[in-house]
Amino acid sequence: QGQLVESGGGSVESGGSLRLSCKIAEHIYDSYSMGWLRQVPGKEREGVAGIDQNGLTAYAESVKGRFTISRDNAKNTLYLEMASLQPEDSAMYYCAADLLGDARSLVAGPLSSFGLWGQGTQVTVSS
Repeated sequence: QGQLVESGGGSVESGGSLRLSCKIAEHIYDSYSMGWLRQVPGKEREGVAGIDQNGLTAYAESVKGRFTISRDNAKNTLYLEMASLQPEDSAMYYCAADLLGDARSLVAGPLSSFGLWGQGTQVTVSS
């Protein structure tokens, strides 16, 4: 689809850091709440962080204080700075956007029928 394209995943040791990026189509970037979801095989997808058009952010309890979501309006790009990574953070991370709701609802899930997501980028944290 190409409307949300993630990059920046990889492998890191426990305690390390990674930054994920998501290039978003302009018409989505200008209108949707955006955020990051993650999924481990066999488990449901969960919200990680969200940011809405007003710049308000929301985080899952498990990542508060360690992850930071931000956006670069000049580049139509969403970021997720991940620090103090732990093995339990290992997952496929998806950039997501939703026309309905806000940052909190994007994190709480599920996405609405107007929700979109990218193909994902793998993050693996070794102990």
